[in-house]
Amino acid sequence: MPVDEPVDDPTSENPASGPAADPLTRERTHLSASRSALRAMREDVEALDIRDVTANWVNAAVLERQIDERIKALADLSDTPLFFGRLDYLHSPGAAQAEGAEGERFYIGRRHVHDADGDPMVIDWRAPVSQPFYRASKKDPLDVGLRRRFGYTGGDLTAYEDEHLSDPAEAATTSKLLQREIERPRVGPMRDIVATIQPEQDEIVRSGLSGSVCVQGGPGTGKTAVGLHRVAYLLYAHRERLARTGTLVVGPNRSFLHYIEQVLPALGELSVAQATVDDLVAHVEVRGTDDAPAAVVKGDARMAEVLRRALYSHVTTPTEPVVVVRGSRRWRVPAYELEELVRQLLDRDIRYGAAREALPQRIAHAVLVQMERAGEAPDDRVQDAVARNSAVKAAVRTVWPAVDPAKLVLRLLGEPEFLAEHAAGLLDEREQKEILWAKPARSVKSAKWSAADAVLIDEAADLVRRTHSLGHVVLDEAQDLSPMQYRAVGRRCTTGSATVLGDLAQGTTPWATRSWQEALAHLGKQDAVIEELTAGFRVPTDVITYASRLLPHIAPGLTPVASIRENPGFFEVRRGEGPAAVVAACRELLGNEGSVGLIAADARVPGLAEELTAAGIPFIGPGEETTLESRLTLVPASLAKGLEYDYVVLDEPQAVVDAEPDLRTGLRRLYVSLTRAVSGLLITHTTPLPTQLT
Repeated sequence: MPVDEPVDDPTSENPASGPAADPLTRERTHLSASRSALRAMREDVEALDIRDVTANWVNAAVLERQIDERIKALADLSDTPLFFGRLDYLHSPGAAQAEGAEGERFYIGRRHVHDADGDPMVIDWRAPVSQPFYRASKKDPLDVGLRRRFGYTGGDLTAYEDEHLSDPAEAATTSKLLQREIERPRVGPMRDIVATIQPEQDEIVRSGLSGSVCVQGGPGTGKTAVGLHRVAYLLYAHRERLARTGTLVVGPNRSFLHYIEQVLPALGELSVAQATVDDLVAHVEVRGTDDAPAAVVKGDARMAEVLRRALYSHVTTPTEPVVVVRGSRRWRVPAYELEELVRQLLDRDIRYGAAREALPQRIAHAVLVQMERAGEAPDDRVQDAVARNSAVKAAVRTVWPAVDPAKLVLRLLGEPEFLAEHAAGLLDEREQKEILWAKPARSVKSAKWSAADAVLIDEAADLVRRTHSLGHVVLDEAQDLSPMQYRAVGRRCTTGSATVLGDLAQGTTPWATRSWQEALAHLGKQDAVIEELTAGFRVPTDVITYASRLLPHIAPGLTPVASIRENPGFFEVRRGEGPAAVVAACRELLGNEGSVGLIAADARVPGLAEELTAAGIPFIGPGEETTLESRLTLVPASLAKGLEYDYVVLDEPQAVVDAEPDLRTGLRRLYVSLTRAVSGLLITHTTPLPTQLT
């Protein structure tokens, strides 16, 4: 039977008062002992002597790196709880649960900690025995008698709260500690949600490595955190495999990646790479921009076929035989036989570069067949020598020339005739004209490549040489990607799986995703399971209700987010007098604990920056980390996606809408801006609000 201890007042900060003083003291003692054990584990690793176990300097360097990573993973973050929950199981291993034991309890935390004898003091949240902490309920207790949640102030354990799951007399209640953790003011980068994962989120987090998952989630549903925790879980469950194949998190911009970069290290995972799509396709320097119509065409999936046609147009039909001279003998491969070899390679549909490398070996093999018929006995060394023969190499250069991917795209965008030839039946004349450069560039280096051009070059590069595939890729804010960008990401996980995260209502590019089925097809993951998160943990009820007025206009088929927050949050709309009202609103919200974001249309940001400076209010940009001294972030609306602040001041909603090329995109940008607040939203405006809100 589980140990039944009194429930402490979750708001209590005094361990010496009330009937629960002794249990709370015991839990603090266990925390202290666990920290000491973790420190001992780290010291054991630091004391390892590898001088007698490494054969050479390469092995030593690899082992030293692994030891350094292990030491970092065992770091004890003083202001981060080492464990956040406890499970008391009902039965022994032979009974209802294989992992539980009668009277045995497990402390659930961020990483595994054991004592000097190897006995566990803290169980990793990803272990199977920890799963009931997130899934157990009154209806299905999963053999758990008691679930205890701990409350912390900084790194100090200050409270606990119990649920007796096997006691039918005890009514199910909402955890106050859970609510308090969700609503806790946030300063600095994004926090993990390991202590607050909900059953529907846990199901996604623990889904297998072999399958891909697409998560549609509105603002505040925790989809980004779910994706990051899924990476941490997969690294725990399939560490050896993913250590070989690699993992990658793809985000929309550098500000977003900086915001989320501390989540995985807080869970002890240090080996996950992070990048934007632009980083993945950085074959050339991007110095130019496209207008929206050109970017839409360049991002269309039809461009993949245009590139394929243009690339393979370089392969020509052989018209001359190949004559190989070896000693006193001449061996002749006729043109019709060369043509057959080329046709066989084209029919195999292998990469252009791989086929080009195979062609000289095919020609050499044809020569060896003639040698054998003549009574000679050539071996593999002879075939390799023939493949390197100058006549063979010259024939390959003529029939199957090398093609540089950037030069191929340069020619397509700069030569109307070349584009028209290979876009026939795919792009109409207007679309071809949209993507042609007004002034063709002279060279790859002098061209003012756009971000969409770089994606085309990446596609061409993959047609020439296969892109390296990773074991797992997380793609966040996926709704804003073009079909060609989806293909670029999909190439990085052709042999692995993907976790796709996004919200169709927050698509703010002219090429924004219309459906997840379509997006997954471009990604190459048609079989991915689509999950929808509709429970809002972050955005207060009044705020999400107000923002949801826009949904019928921007994504009519989506289910509105239902906030589970008991606290409705602070929400107010003020008609003020220009920038002075905005500055006053920021000063007012800075009187609260936590971070404040001032979100405005991009064009209004410089003016607001001047007003804040004149008022003596320090602020930072969206890529910088908030501190206790600088808690205000000035955020252009175009960079607000994925970020969150305790309080938000939204300046001139109509200006946010008007800054976009069309009404739907503008309203979607406004929806994003309205839903960045965790505790409160204050809207200031002088011009009328968009009619869709009123």
